[in-house]
Amino acid sequence: MNKIVFFGGKGGVGKTTCSASYAVFSAKSGLKTLLVSTDPAHSTSDIFEKKIKNEITNILPNLDAIEISGEKESKIYMDNVKISLKNVVSPVIVKEINKQIDAASISPGTEEAALFDKMIEIITEKNDEYDRIIFDTAPTGHTVRLLTLPELLGAWLDTLIKKRSKSVTLMSMANHHGQTDKKDIDNDEVIKILRKRYEKINKAKKIMMEDKLLSFIFVINAEKLPIDETVKAINILEKYNVLVDGIVVNKILPENMKDDFWKSKKEQEQKYLDIIMETFKGKKIFKLPLLQEDMKSNNIENIADKFSEFN
Repeated sequence: MNKIVFFGGKGGVGKTTCSASYAVFSAKSGLKTLLVSTDPAHSTSDIFEKKIKNEITNILPNLDAIEISGEKESKIYMDNVKISLKNVVSPVIVKEINKQIDAASISPGTEEAALFDKMIEIITEKNDEYDRIIFDTAPTGHTVRLLTLPELLGAWLDTLIKKRSKSVTLMSMANHHGQTDKKDIDNDEVIKILRKRYEKINKAKKIMMEDKLLSFIFVINAEKLPIDETVKAINILEKYNVLVDGIVVNKILPENMKDDFWKSKKEQEQKYLDIIMETFKGKKIFKLPLLQEDMKSNNIENIADKFSEFN
């Protein structure tokens, strides 16, 4: 398995159970592991029965965890934008600009952008500190958008830098009798901000895509909708060079069911398991049983041990 592992899938399939179990397995294997929850539900604290905040917290030997709050990161993100703009725009319009930023802070996609920045920060700054970084993600569509952003934002920022450089060049020529002073471009605050963001995204893109240090594991149930959704998501991710390494089929029913209802459910499950084996041929496929009780700190190692076959 790769150094950076994303667990994703449809809501309710058991992503948090699987990512937490795999994190425990990695830690028990001697790897210094960081478990990152980006799912707004934040069930990681419930599973480990420990309060995990928006800062890295040790929860077990070799295992740290952090729960990222989209709302909190969005506020930090917008505050940083305000600070950056103070160095760029005239003090006369700062108040109006801040009003516009406050309005934008409640717009769709703002928390997603802030969450993306925090994920990039963790990947680029903690990559050398940990042997494995595991992300417990939000439902599939949200996560797919996040993972395709480096490719899209990189091209967008490159265009913005070129346009801003052209504008500054024209102003420089006007101020220096037709000659361009390169310092005007290098010292331009907007270009500095854009370049810094561009470099950070490219660094994350190199780690995740070019160095192929990122694997994506889909968690599904043996049902039609999760299978269909996963097929679509895999096609998108692989288009953007994100390696989809395996499939965890979670909540497998026990054998030898006696009740007619459950016997019928087991037969239906087997039908979908056959479809899964055929549809995702070439991927690692691992099955986890339906738990008799909720996943808690006292039984998480039982599931964690089962990942030895998957690694």
